[in-house]
Amino acid sequence: MKKMGNHSSISRKLFLSLAVLLSLSIHSYAQEATATPAAATTAPAAAATPAVAQGGDPVKGKEIFNANCAACHKLDAKATGPALRGVGNKYEKAWFYKWIHNSSDLIKSGDAQAVKIYEEYNKVQMTAFPQLSEADIDNVIAYTMEPIPAAPAAVAGEKVPGTDANASGVSNDIVLGALALVMAILVVMLVLVNNVLRKVAAAKGISVAPKEPTISLWKAFAQNQFLVLVSAIFMLLASAYFVYGYLMQIGVDQDYAPVQPIHYSHRIHAGSNGINCNYCHSSARVSKHSGIPSLNVCMNCHKSIAEVSDTTATPEYSKAFYDNEIAKLYKAVGWDKDNQKYTGKTEPVKWVRIHNLPSFVYFNHSQHVTVAGIECQTCHGPVQTYEIQKQFAPLTMSWCINCHRKTEVKMEGNEYYTKIHEQLSKKYGVEKLTAAQMGGLECGKCHY
Repeated sequence: MKKMGNHSSISRKLFLSLAVLLSLSIHSYAQEATATPAAATTAPAAAATPAVAQGGDPVKGKEIFNANCAACHKLDAKATGPALRGVGNKYEKAWFYKWIHNSSDLIKSGDAQAVKIYEEYNKVQMTAFPQLSEADIDNVIAYTMEPIPAAPAAVAGEKVPGTDANASGVSNDIVLGALALVMAILVVMLVLVNNVLRKVAAAKGISVAPKEPTISLWKAFAQNQFLVLVSAIFMLLASAYFVYGYLMQIGVDQDYAPVQPIHYSHRIHAGSNGINCNYCHSSARVSKHSGIPSLNVCMNCHKSIAEVSDTTATPEYSKAFYDNEIAKLYKAVGWDKDNQKYTGKTEPVKWVRIHNLPSFVYFNHSQHVTVAGIECQTCHGPVQTYEIQKQFAPLTMSWCINCHRKTEVKMEGNEYYTKIHEQLSKKYGVEKLTAAQMGGLECGKCHY
């Protein structure tokens, strides 16, 4: 009999290599798993609650500061008033008590320090706080005397949150490498098995039957005229469907969200801070257009808000990013935050328009917002959750018509439609009419 090679030895070597690889993977996983509790034991303890400073409690002082002082003062930057970090080293406590209880009387008395502050800050008198006790003032001073908190240093060997894509600690590269090696071993084994079977067949005189010639699939399809006809009809109908769908989307900019020259977050303003839409878009109540708010509206708040809180930041947008956008606003309006005054040097802001109806379409915001009482979110979506404003609705003719068909006319306090509503409700036999039943589907309502 013909001598054949020892294929079992080759297989043993391949399986041995796979076993070694898996053992190394398990060993590395075990090392990473055991390193986790070690890092946890060596990690520094959480910062303790600040100790009560001499003469005041900084924790209580922070609460009083945020409730009474934060509107005009910041710890590390000028606002309507001076920065207050370390202010306890500048004045005596007795002077603080008089100044905070009634700064106006102290200025009138001719106190040099009081007059200097009054002159330096554009002769804007500080609000009197007679309700604050001396203990409350001591607490506020203790809070302002706290040092600037240092950024937490990274612990050696500790993983930064969010950088490990695999929660189990096993590197994705190791897993993918192991899978690739297993697949390669399987391919090699299949090739070896195929060669062994061919050699066995040849040794025993077994001949492999040749493949019978077959006609290709495409030739068989081309020879069947019925299939060709059906396929052609199907392709024509499918092409017409997709072409029609493409043409119907021309001019439809749903989900269009351009990048604006100054980043404005509706999530922060309308969501977190609960600012009413009509405060900024005030013309929506009385005009055809909602209008772009002027930068003066922004400065009503941001004159005293030069930076955002730490809790405002998101993984995608940092606190530094938001603070830089406020700086862009200041540059556009010419606001000097250090000296708290306008420089007179302004720059235009080229906002990018998002919602743009065709010129032959008439839409009146006041008719929908004031008369109909429609919420802004009906057409613009949940703007209070948008970080970047986008076009929520398709704003197509069919979308508007469907809204008119299902939206009932609000009659509470709406005397304008009282008479026609009574007549049409009897005609249609309903208690409340939809906008469509009130003539909302007439062409002239929306087209000139």
